[in-house]
Amino acid sequence: MPDFLADWLNQNDIFTATTVIHYWDGLVTTVQLVFMSLLLGLVLALPLAIMRTAKSPYISRPIWLYTYLFRGTPLLIQLYIIYYGIAQIEGIQDTLWWTIFREPFYPALLAFTLNTAAYTTEIIRGAIVATPNGEIEAAKAYGMNWALRMRRIVLPSAARRAVQAYSNEVIFMLHASAIASVVTIVDLTGAARNIYSRFYTPFDAFIAVAVLYMLLTFILVYVFRRLERHLLRHQRPLSH
Repeated sequence: MPDFLADWLNQNDIFTATTVIHYWDGLVTTVQLVFMSLLLGLVLALPLAIMRTAKSPYISRPIWLYTYLFRGTPLLIQLYIIYYGIAQIEGIQDTLWWTIFREPFYPALLAFTLNTAAYTTEIIRGAIVATPNGEIEAAKAYGMNWALRMRRIVLPSAARRAVQAYSNEVIFMLHASAIASVVTIVDLTGAARNIYSRFYTPFDAFIAVAVLYMLLTFILVYVFRRLERHLLRHQRPLSH
């Protein structure tokens, strides 16, 4: 939280100051966790989706198995397995990796990234498969090779079809990030739990967090609606 805001709040009611500071820190943690996991998940999902459409089963089958496992099991279980399982790897506590993964933020980031990458892979794969054959045949007629067709024709076309489904995945990840508090991360939900345990105000604490999640959701809906309009602007009728 900015120092000037913290100083001003500390001069006022201790309950108000404590709650605002907790919520601000929790909001920053939630936004960081969700944004980083979505960004890393999207970077990972793009090549996986292309590999998922490969005709060779030796390439597509392992990707299918990965997406099946992470979409078929609860995110909470995945978080528990990664958070508690990393510490059980023999010898990891003697390596540099332990300095990273002993903090709960990074196991949670890994779990969220792998989970959203699995869903995003299937979203992009579906959009790629739905590319009209006429567009692909026209690209071949122009002499485009596979890589050029994918970069100029298939992926831009798939992005327009996938944006709406991906917006739902982003909102889902925002809401699912609430489980990060079970591994001691003080996100928005963790901040509400701390305030409840300190001031015994469960309704005030969790209703405030619910409002903050709703505000974040409305912002995401607005951003993706503008993005969808931008990507589909060529379909709007010309104004006279």
